[in-house]
Parts: sequence; C-alpha cells; structure tokens
Amino acid sequence: MPDQRDLVHIFADHAAGVTYEKLPEAARSAAKKSILDTLGVILAASGTEPAVRGLVEIVRETGGSPDCSILGFGGKGPAIMAALANGALAHCLDYDDQTPWGQHSASSIVPAAFAVAERQGGVSGKDLIAAVAAGQDIFSRLRCNVEWKKDWNLSTVLAVFAATASAGRVMGLSGSSIGHAMGIATMQSSGIMEMVAGRGSDLRGMYAGFSAKGAVLAAMMAQKGITGIDRAFEGQYGFMNTYFAGRYNRYSMVRELGTEFLGSGTLYKRWPCVGTAHSHMKAAIDIVTDNRLRPADIAEIRLHVGDYHDLMCQPLGERRAPATLADAKFSLPFLVSVAIVRGGMSVSDFSESGLRDAQILDVGRKISLVRDAELDWKLELPPGRVEIIAHDGRHWRVEGHNVPGNAENPMVWEDISRKFRECGSVAATPLPDSALAKAEDLAARLEQLADATELIRCLAS
Repeated sequence: MPDQRDLVHIFADHAAGVTYEKLPEAARSAAKKSILDTLGVILAASGTEPAVRGLVEIVRETGGSPDCSILGFGGKGPAIMAALANGALAHCLDYDDQTPWGQHSASSIVPAAFAVAERQGGVSGKDLIAAVAAGQDIFSRLRCNVEWKKDWNLSTVLAVFAATASAGRVMGLSGSSIGHAMGIATMQSSGIMEMVAGRGSDLRGMYAGFSAKGAVLAAMMAQKGITGIDRAFEGQYGFMNTYFAGRYNRYSMVRELGTEFLGSGTLYKRWPCVGTAHSHMKAAIDIVTDNRLRPADIAEIRLHVGDYHDLMCQPLGERRAPATLADAKFSLPFLVSVAIVRGGMSVSDFSESGLRDAQILDVGRKISLVRDAELDWKLELPPGRVEIIAHDGRHWRVEGHNVPGNAENPMVWEDISRKFRECGSVAATPLPDSALAKAEDLAARLEQLADATELIRCLAS
C-alpha cells in the first residue's frame, strides 16, 4: 500500500535511516566530491568576492560560542552563524555543484552539515557522507518533481529542507525529530527569482547562506524538543500547495526511495559562473578554436536564447558590460565574451579589472540575440546555440555539447582535486600547499575518519 504519511515524514525517516553501508558507491562518491568541491569554492570566494566580507564581519560581531570554523577568513563562530558565513561563500562565485536539472544544494548542505558536526564533535566520516548523500537525494527528488514557474528561487526554497535533513542526520536525530525540523524549516524556505534575474544585488551570490543557517537553526530547535508542522508538505496550506499550486509528482518523489540516490548524478562546474551559460560558452569556444579565429576576425555573434537564457541577457547593453562581479557571473553575453577571448574561464577572470577588459568588452558589443522558444527551460537544462560570422563572410552555427563538468563530460576526482587547489590558491587567508594536499587526502579517505571535522580543521586558520 502507498505510504499516506505527509512527505515531510517520509523524507525525514529516509534521512534518519541512511547509513554509509546502504549507499550505492555512486552516491558515496558524489557526496565526497561535493564536500571537497564545496570547501574549495568557499576558499576561492573568500579571496575574490569582496561583497561577502561585510557579512563575515557581521558574523564576527555577533559573538557567541566559538564552535565552528569560518573558512577563508579564519576564526570561529556559533554553528548558526558559521553556516551563514560558509554558505554565503559557497555560492558566491556560482562555482558550486548542481543537479542535472539545474539548481544548487551542496552550497547549503555542506556548510550546515559541517557546522553541526563541529558543534557536536565525534561525527565520523561515514556519517557525514551519509548525511550529505541523504540531503542531495531529497533535494533532487523535490527539484525534478515540482512544476516550477520560475517565480521562486528553487535553490533556496528547496535546499533548506535538504540541508535540514542532512544536519539532523549528522546530529543523530530520530526520523520524528527530523520531521519536526523540516516543518520548522518551512519558516526559512524563501527566495524570489528577481534576486537572481535582477541586477546590482550581492544577494544573488550569498543566498545559500540563508538556507544553510535556517537548516542549522531548524535542526537545533527540533533537538530542543520544539515541534514542527505535521502536514508541512501536503497539508491544505502546506508547502506543495503554497509554492506549486499542488502541482507535484508524489509517486516519482518517493519511487525507489532508499535504493536509488538521485544525488549520484550531481554535476561539478569547471567554469565559475551560472551553469545555464556553459553550453553557449562551449559552442563559442568550439567555433573559435576549431577555426583558429581571433576576436578581431569576428564581425557578429548571435546567441540563440530560450526564456531563462534571455533573463541573463536583458537589458543587453548592461549584460555586455556588467557593473558588478555578481552580475558578471549571470550575464550571458559577458560570459560568452570571456570564453571567446580566454578560451575558457577561471576564478581569476572575475575581478574589478576583468570587468573592464577592453578586448572582452569589444567582443561583447558584437553580440545580438535570437529568441528560440525551443530552448525554453522546462526540466532538462536546454543547450546553447551560437552563430559567429567572420569579417571575411565565413559563418558557423554550433550547439554546445560535451561541456566540461556536464554529464557527457563529467569531472572525475582528479578534476575536482585540481579545481580545489586552484580555488585554495586565491583564498583570503593564504593556505600552504601542504594544508591543501592534506585536505585532499582526508577528503579522499573521508570514510576512514573517526572525526570528519579533521577535514575542515586543516583548512581553518
């Protein structure tokens, strides 16, 4: 018989019952990759995104029990505030991992899980891996089975529940208590798409901090015996009706729960910018590389765009020359221009001087848009299509495939390690190569650690 309990209790029991031994190898691997990957992008953001420094200063001002590490900048804070700081850093560069359908979970899950692990102590590597895998699975099941109208920012709306489940699992809470925590987390489930699509706001980079903080708070409240909402997800006025007008696929959400872990399909970015731009970037790189084009050879660049691509292009003049680092990472014309000039992208491309690079801005002025409804974002991330016309009349039209980090060209452990070292090299507080090497080693054999926080301690100053 189908399980008629509210989804909040089904997912809570699932999270409480996940063990390392029950996980498929692919889910274990994905969780470990996400842990190392997230720690790396946190370090990189500390040194390359100035906007987050004010938030870290606020965290330090709050005082409280210095239980948990604030990465990149050094020092410690209480678990709730450390989760806020590290979560904000984790998404600042838009370099964090994503599902095959878009949206981000690890930037909320990993900071929350480490915060409660440091606060509690004695959390094994196996338990941390199980907790992260459970959260990734819950997030993915929610993400691909709701009807999203691009009104709410799904990453924060959904990730707070995934991160709460992970935090509760790290803390060893029962299924009943995790259910209460996820009910409490409804108070922290928020985020409008204007934050993402608009311009000039630093919040677009920091939003994961709020869901990580909310998750830790919810789990700690449940641990104190505070009750949640019994029909939090499927009640008449619950999450599914409030956010999605009741349009969700319950059967698919719970199908093979506990045997199939959808986090296994997590994708890891090679380029530090919004994932929906990567296929356009790859198409442009392929054209200029295969035909040995220099930027001066190009007369016109046409970007074929669906609805979500178009969000990253309007208004076109401002997207060609974004004013802030946060805007740059979401401006499709600028990102394609960088890809053409640099032949790729790295964290060093996003700096105040990089925003004013004359060659990149000149390429951007050659970009125009072609609206194509076939590229509208429904569930799978739509591919990018680029046309380039040379001054000598040659013309190419290419669709971006085999994108580094995508399912058809995934990043293996060695790729994640190289990315981690690249990210660590630009941290606000420089780390010796020996510390980065030790972190890589600990992450690779995380399941062997009696105390998983040994990994984060070797990166904290």
